Amino acid sequence: MKMPTKKTHPLKHPDQRVGVFIDVQNMYYSAKNLFHMKVNFGNIVTEATAGRKLIRAIAYVVSTEGKEEQPFFDALYNLGIETKSRPLQIFYGGEKKADWDVGITVDAIRLSPSLDTIILVSGDGDYLPLVEYLQNQGKQVEVMAFGNTSSGKLREEADDFIDLGGEEKSKFLIADRPVAQNRPTNTKVYPPKAYNPKFKK
Repeated sequence: MKMPTKKTHPLKHPDQRVGVFIDVQNMYYSAKNLFHMKVNFGNIVTEATAGRKLIRAIAYVVSTEGKEEQPFFDALYNLGIETKSRPLQIFYGGEKKADWDVGITVDAIRLSPSLDTIILVSGDGDYLPLVEYLQNQGKQVEVMAFGNTSSGKLREEADDFIDLGGEEKSKFLIADRPVAQNRPTNTKVYPPKAYNPKFKK
């Protein structure tokens, strides 16, 4: 008996050139707060590409002084995902800032001439102007994020939205394994718990 095949999205074609832009902190805290789990970034890129031509996949990460995130960078590199990092900013008075909104926006616009489809892996509503701009330039813009922490307007405006917390969430999540006390901390392959002002405890 022939098994049913997964229905192909009508807007996704094999010849499309795809760029994937991953807001790591947004994904990390969404997965942690909703499911107490980590994110499987490799499967996210595979799902995002959907058999099309992957031109660039870039993960945007906030780094710490201790550089605990280096194994995580290496793991992404081995998956074919580029990383861009910037240090956690701590202002006078203790205020912290750790977001990549402007950097991701600039890169998406800069690379858009060589792409047919831009995929934003973030549910942050701050990207709505970027989505509208790219669509006005004739680009297809898709969003992947956890539905419960995603901007409703962003979901509506995107040409396609994949809810990472939906029925297939097990594909995009990894169990948060506790680190043994006698285990070196530098063996972790997950992003550091850098401060994210949008996901406070």
